[in-house]
Amino acid sequence: MTFAAIGLLVVMAVAGAPLFAVLMGAAMLGFLSAEIDLAIIAIELYRIVDTPLLVALPLFTFSGYLLSEANTSKRLVNLVQSVFGFLPSGLAIVGFMACAVFTALTGASGVTIVALGALLVPALREAGFSEKYSIGLVTTSGSLGLLLVPSVPLILYGVIAQQLDVGPSFSIVDLFIAGIVPLGIMLGLLSAWTLWRHRGGVIPRTPFRLANVGKALVAARWELPLPFIVLGGVFGGVFAVSEAAAVTAMYVIVAEVFLYREVSLSRLPGVMVESMKMVGGILLILGIALAFTNFLVDAEIPQQLFEFMQTYVEHPLMFLLLLNILLLALGALLDIFSAIVIMVPLLLPVAVGYDIHPVHLGIIFLANMQIGYFTPPVGMNLFIASYRFEKPLLELYGATWPFMLVLLIALALITYVPSLSLGLIT
Repeated sequence: MTFAAIGLLVVMAVAGAPLFAVLMGAAMLGFLSAEIDLAIIAIELYRIVDTPLLVALPLFTFSGYLLSEANTSKRLVNLVQSVFGFLPSGLAIVGFMACAVFTALTGASGVTIVALGALLVPALREAGFSEKYSIGLVTTSGSLGLLLVPSVPLILYGVIAQQLDVGPSFSIVDLFIAGIVPLGIMLGLLSAWTLWRHRGGVIPRTPFRLANVGKALVAARWELPLPFIVLGGVFGGVFAVSEAAAVTAMYVIVAEVFLYREVSLSRLPGVMVESMKMVGGILLILGIALAFTNFLVDAEIPQQLFEFMQTYVEHPLMFLLLLNILLLALGALLDIFSAIVIMVPLLLPVAVGYDIHPVHLGIIFLANMQIGYFTPPVGMNLFIASYRFEKPLLELYGATWPFMLVLLIALALITYVPSLSLGLIT
């Protein structure tokens, strides 16, 4: 009977059954085999909903959807361009920064490609960059902001890791701080490679003019204070992360609906519904996954996995290499939320066994997911960019691989130099 049920689950997964249904079936089989009351699943669902920090997820997600409805992307690009456009290959550097910030605010890589692609690709082409480079930049940069506050995946990792309660304790704010230097390394290496590639003055610069900066600042006057309010409030201890999410949602509504008037009141309920569809899916998968995690812990699966790894992998550096390979593959196959709720409960106890700090693991995890978004053959960004720019996948493979090599170098530094992630929190 058990083997038949497992076989049925496999068939359901291959046939495209919802992830939460497959996870729930696996959890129920595990608990039934251990003669544990199935009420534990309902208890876990209630426990995750009752987590105060989880309030931040729907609020930040709604804020991101609302920002993407307005002309925030255009104002953001104009502002960064007015400040950094005078640099060699300045528009490309503007693209990296704008994509990172917009992804962090919206929490969705695909939104970044769709929203900023329409602005950046034509602008890059007009400035003298090749079409191949321009499309590669937008496709690969669409996931750069996963390490930047208030990234929803970063918060989700923190929620799950704190529920597991293994290794040194940490806060969500520690994760926010830990992502600053690694993201800076990624942006720095991408910018340095771009400057080297386009050396020799091939790409014209945009003259720096205070009038242009002032005009861009005036245009973004209502959105510009948002990061400072959120970051200043959280890091200054004025309010908690969940309270910061509420302040962000309220501020974005006032800015986009009443000040800019780019989103009508009648459109607001539709944005709420669209954003909550994604949040509902995340919460359902998360609650079921935590119930399944309880079964794994009771069955001592993480301990057995750690003992198995120690038999064949003695050194932490080798474990980190294998971890990166696994996560890159998962990033190309799974969406980031599914990857986090499925893999973190398995990997975190094993990583702690190799003396890897949970915060460092979180930064490694999300850095891999960023690259996995455009890892061939099925990275999500590749398909979104193929549809958005009407280009075949093989052409996108060729456009993105140089950016991938640069980010893999950054990933190696982030992985093997823990102080880059932990230096600011220790």
